[in-house]
Amino acid sequence: MNAQKLLESADATATARIAAALPAEEEVLIRAATDLAADGRFGRQWLVATEHRVLVVPTQGEVVDIPLAALAEVRTEAIVGGGQLEIERVDAPALSLSYTSSEAEKMSEVARGLEQLRQGQPFAVNGHLDRTRCERCDRLLPEKNGICPACIKKLATLKRIASYLGPYKLKAGVLAFASIATTAAELAPPLITKRIVDEVLVPVEGQATGFDERIHLLGLFVVALVGVRFSAWVAEWAHGWIATWLGAQLTADIRSNLYRRLEMLSLQFYDKRKVGSLISRATRDAGMLQDFLVDGLPYIVINGLMVFGILGFLFWMSWSLSLYVLIPVPLIMLWGVIFWKRLRGFFVKWGQVWSGLTERTVETLSGIRVVKAFAQEDREITAFAKPNGRLREVAEKTAVNRGVFFATITFLTGLGVLVVWLLGGQQVLGGKMTLGTLLAFYSYMWLFYGPLEWFGQVNSWMSRAFAGAERIFEVIDTQPEAYEDPTAKRVPRMKGGIRFRDVTFGYDKSKPVLKDFDLDIQPGEMIGLVGKSGVGKTTTVNLIARFYDVDYGAIEIDGTDIRKIHLRDLRSQIGIVLQEPVLFSGTIAENIGYGRPGSSFADIMAAARAANAHNFIMAKPDGYETQVGEKGAGLSGGERQRVSIARAILHNPRILILDEATASVDVETELQIQEAIQRLVEGRTTVAIAHRLSTLRNADRLMVLDDGRIVEQGTHAELMAKQGTFYELVNLQREVAEIIAIKE
Repeated sequence: MNAQKLLESADATATARIAAALPAEEEVLIRAATDLAADGRFGRQWLVATEHRVLVVPTQGEVVDIPLAALAEVRTEAIVGGGQLEIERVDAPALSLSYTSSEAEKMSEVARGLEQLRQGQPFAVNGHLDRTRCERCDRLLPEKNGICPACIKKLATLKRIASYLGPYKLKAGVLAFASIATTAAELAPPLITKRIVDEVLVPVEGQATGFDERIHLLGLFVVALVGVRFSAWVAEWAHGWIATWLGAQLTADIRSNLYRRLEMLSLQFYDKRKVGSLISRATRDAGMLQDFLVDGLPYIVINGLMVFGILGFLFWMSWSLSLYVLIPVPLIMLWGVIFWKRLRGFFVKWGQVWSGLTERTVETLSGIRVVKAFAQEDREITAFAKPNGRLREVAEKTAVNRGVFFATITFLTGLGVLVVWLLGGQQVLGGKMTLGTLLAFYSYMWLFYGPLEWFGQVNSWMSRAFAGAERIFEVIDTQPEAYEDPTAKRVPRMKGGIRFRDVTFGYDKSKPVLKDFDLDIQPGEMIGLVGKSGVGKTTTVNLIARFYDVDYGAIEIDGTDIRKIHLRDLRSQIGIVLQEPVLFSGTIAENIGYGRPGSSFADIMAAARAANAHNFIMAKPDGYETQVGEKGAGLSGGERQRVSIARAILHNPRILILDEATASVDVETELQIQEAIQRLVEGRTTVAIAHRLSTLRNADRLMVLDDGRIVEQGTHAELMAKQGTFYELVNLQREVAEIIAIKE
């Protein structure tokens, strides 16, 4: 895909058909294919757009050429299992191009681009769409935009992990020395054993024959073995401790970077990803990486040195016998590669099922109140059993395959043992080799075969760990919000004037929520946003806080585009009170103090008084030290709301956003919240969204939104007198309230 255009790669046949139907001088801006043919079967229909025309190019049949001037509207419509790209024409029937859900984002961008061309707007589409297949091997990815385990560049990933060793160079040096010492200590015993046999137990010609001399040599060799074993113990202890410390520290540093980046990413990033999947990266993926760094990487280093050392000793003792010993090696390695390649598929499946199980668990436990309210515990238990059963099946198949693998490896290494005893025994009997050499050879052979058995597993282990590392690095490399933009303007104190200038924005870019939206709010003014659900009220306040950037137009604060204002300065002067207040585990005082870290207890108490929260707080046994529980579970809805208002008061913002702040509370609590809000809005620019329209009587102006535009504005009294859209909304709400009152 191209970043300025949307150009999907086409095969030779499609390219030829498009070229034949398109004038040579016209530049292609959009070239994309659906994955369903006109008859609804899987197939391709190409859509091509230039500044002058749109072409619909089916695999077979006539090409449809539509001049841009003949387009009335282009949009996407969701249907079960996918969607349709609807192309409405001025003087001809509409065209519908069907596609599956996997193509939804791409076709949404196509519709957006065609609308830009049709309306003469600047052409700007996102050419970097979600990837579902690996660009190198064309395998399906475990998740959208994910990492292909088969195509990981292990060396590059290892270098990046090693870059975290910078602050720990001394420990890394000691670890390298301990690895060499451990390897040397493992290689020494067979050589000492060889000398014990050849010089003491069965002395060869030219060696000591006296009993006392042989006893003396035996004692020296045993002491040497003790020294080697002691050295090995010290080296392994040092190696194990440092490797564990370094592995845990590197993983902690990487995990810290991951969490830091997660905190700095935009809401658009979270809109496209499930929280359970991100939690899995910080837990399961980081855990696999730590396991590999603590156990896998040291194993590779030590056994790699061991293999080369053993080969040297084997060829030194008998090059001919060494060649025979190496015969099973290609078979062992080939079988390991084949087996672990097969098993990698189970590991990938295991990761997918585990991620789904995590997401399901997080989602269910987060909504446990709803589950219990509808008595759906059995249903959720049954739903959990399905992914749990799939996880069991994958684990079972993995275990069976592992059993087959090790049984085969045992058989192949047994062949090597037979060769050593047969040919080596013949050389001993023929006087070409000493018995000590044969025993040393036998010991080295097992030391040599041992690492080879695990070669494929270590490779797979590395693949899984590095795949997890790449998934972590993928998040770390994601562009964060522009907190550190050096060109941003510092604005330590805002006046609070807000202006929307021809703003167009949509979460789905082909379906704008706000359309050519204009709004001018004076500093200190209170504005109320009203309208039906989905007309853009919450979107408006989200854009003010720059949770999202506009698609077109601009939002200015005190005459400066908010995209040019330092993001921390912008948000530090905006306070938000949500319909569902978010509180954190901790005390009430800590939650209020969240609005301004480091505040004194007197300031926290003053904010609570202003929010009408002090009395209910003091009525609790622990007062301000009362633990509120996760998400404020220990408080009622009205109490949580007043704590959040106190937090906003302590924050002391220049711009205040109230998003349904009095919804879902009783009348008495609403009055207390309204009093607190009146104190909060004094001297601040306020944008309020209210479920109960009567609560906006004190607003300086009301903006009535419909279909992404302002259709009415004025005071509460002016709009009621006008008897337009607002008047109808108020009357409808009054009628609903009366019906509810009669039923009660």
